[in-house]
Amino acid sequence: MKELTNELGQPVGPPVATALPCPPPSREPMRGRHCSVVPLDADAHGGQLYRVDGLDTDGGSWTYMPYGPFATEKDYLQWIRSDCAGDDPLFHAILDTDGSPLGVASYLRIQPAAGSIEVGHIHYSPRLQRTAAATEAMFLMMRRVFDELGYRRYEWKCDALNAPSRAAALRLGFTFEGIFRQATVYKGRNRDTAWYAIIDSDWPAIRDAFERWLDPANFDSEGNQLQSLQARR
Repeated sequence: MKELTNELGQPVGPPVATALPCPPPSREPMRGRHCSVVPLDADAHGGQLYRVDGLDTDGGSWTYMPYGPFATEKDYLQWIRSDCAGDDPLFHAILDTDGSPLGVASYLRIQPAAGSIEVGHIHYSPRLQRTAAATEAMFLMMRRVFDELGYRRYEWKCDALNAPSRAAALRLGFTFEGIFRQATVYKGRNRDTAWYAIIDSDWPAIRDAFERWLDPANFDSEGNQLQSLQARR
């Protein structure tokens, strides 16, 4: 790309064609073949989520979260009601095809003026981990951001020591952008934060790979993938 300069001869970025500000994400459900992603509701989802989260008996899925595990269902419901009811972060429950809630994810750091939004607070119960629904939920959230709302940038951030989260970001098509050292503190520990992102020019190829991976022809009679998402990409 040819370098652009201003009237002073200084290099400047290209003009932005995206219509800004982008709309904030709505609370309309997102429906897929394997799951639905709907606004999180303590009464509708909280009790079942607490029980399926309890299948993680050693609590390892909470290690890199700034909260949890929760000692009682009451504590968990209180957390949902006090911390998950706003518009940023905008929390969603991930539902199985039978409507059972199996996990949580949110949009956060929503910046309509810049066309930037982050996905985070991702917590999957053991019943959701490593399933087609787990992948499809992330695709549905991406598709809303890029195709419905026209955002320019979709971010993923995690503790730099969280190897599973970092591997998931790359598998889903995010590009590693670097590490912010001593970015924050949680649970009394330092966190260096690894940054990943997808931008709008990346999205068409990533969307195509997701759609080909999610095609029923890519799964055998027992629901096992025939080709990986990376292979489809």
